[in-house]
Amino acid sequence: MAVIGFIGLGHMGGPMSANLVKAGHVVQGFDLIPAALEVADRHGVITAGSVTEAVSGADAVITMLPGGKQVLDCYDDVLAAAKPGTLLIDSSTVDVADARQAHERAAEAGFGSLDAPVSGGTAGAEAGTLTFMVGGSEADFQRAEPLLAPMARKVIHCGGPGNGQVTKMCNNLILGASMIAVSEAFVLGERLGLSHQALYDVASISTGQCWALTTNCPVPGLVETSRANHDYQPGFAAALMLKDLKLATSAAEQSGTDTAIGRLAAELYQRFNDEGGGGFDFGAIINSVRDHSDQR
Repeated sequence: MAVIGFIGLGHMGGPMSANLVKAGHVVQGFDLIPAALEVADRHGVITAGSVTEAVSGADAVITMLPGGKQVLDCYDDVLAAAKPGTLLIDSSTVDVADARQAHERAAEAGFGSLDAPVSGGTAGAEAGTLTFMVGGSEADFQRAEPLLAPMARKVIHCGGPGNGQVTKMCNNLILGASMIAVSEAFVLGERLGLSHQALYDVASISTGQCWALTTNCPVPGLVETSRANHDYQPGFAAALMLKDLKLATSAAEQSGTDTAIGRLAAELYQRFNDEGGGGFDFGAIINSVRDHSDQR
């Protein structure tokens, strides 16, 4: 079993660190929010008073932070305090350029590193069924795989440094756009007299089938796992979807890629966030579709 420093014990990092403890690892955790530390302590995490303390003596350090700036700022302390040979794993969702800069800084300091963002939301974090999309060397991936396994259903090596983030943003471009399409289809159907059940029964076994429909359907009562059944309390918040879509459109602009659907999806989630929807599950965008539909 390993000693793991875990930086960022929020809605995702908290249950992830708890699953590492359940697997028998010693987890030293730090978060700026005292309440997060209290919850982590109840789950067996050894709570630290600083990043330096959490990293001390660790075999691996996992970061789960809000953005690239926070990751790079955190690495100032991590790189100074980590023991030689420590493996650095960043599971935050950040810009590809920031991820590659983190890799470069780790390599310059003599550490192996991976970008390993996740898919699966808070439910997956709690259940230990996340998908990890990992960028970095094959050797570092082999070291990390058994450490990530207690938190994951799948751990997939996606290529070199930054490719985990590339995979995450591409996946969520698909997810964000498909949720909008599913929402529009249900609203169109209901306005033309089609029942939600009928549309679901056909689309879920036909060419319209997708995760946004069959796992997180934006209409309540059709799919047991949908956050719509819980007043859209977030599994994956609309604000986070907007963040990921902005990362995707930024990367598209930088690479000269025409992602017209991705840009439109970002605009629609921006509108929904501006209307106050950011704290709800991203499937709640169906309510924005309804609100903006002509009420003739």
